[in-house]
Amino acid sequence: MRSFIGAHFFIRGEETYRVEIYRIAFIGHREIYGHYLLEDQIEQIARDKLYEKEYVEFYVGRNGDFDISVASAIKRAQNAVGHHNSCLILLQPYPMKDDEYYEKFYDEVQYPVDSKIHPKAAITKRNRWMVENAELLVAFVEEGRKGGAMTTLKYAHARGLEIINLALRDESC
Repeated sequence: MRSFIGAHFFIRGEETYRVEIYRIAFIGHREIYGHYLLEDQIEQIARDKLYEKEYVEFYVGRNGDFDISVASAIKRAQNAVGHHNSCLILLQPYPMKDDEYYEKFYDEVQYPVDSKIHPKAAITKRNRWMVENAELLVAFVEEGRKGGAMTTLKYAHARGLEIINLALRDESC
């Protein structure tokens, strides 16, 4: 299989098949409290997109509570719907000591940022890369909170990206 921006190409014998890729990025606060329905909402979004789209790539980080909830919810959705049309991709800002473990849990582990960037700047660059390469951003960013998730959400708004902010939904609490 060869992958290009926006499509996968499968080659079988003499024939080539093109599959459209729909990319979803996830961002949220490092610490989240009292949002017990959050994983159910994420799982439902993932299931809906797996049924609607030809192929879905899920972009996630591994920097806190929200990211861990996302990965678990997507794995459940993949188990329910099947893995045939999706890929759960851990986007690391830089190599980490647990990457071997992550390679077993996630479908892919990628490093979209230049390794020469300072580690704190690398997280911001990785988040921007996610926004620049996704069709949908699913966020958990509460009003009034500061930090990288809010900065990324503002960047996504400025780029006109479709956004679902679960922190603004009444049923998330």
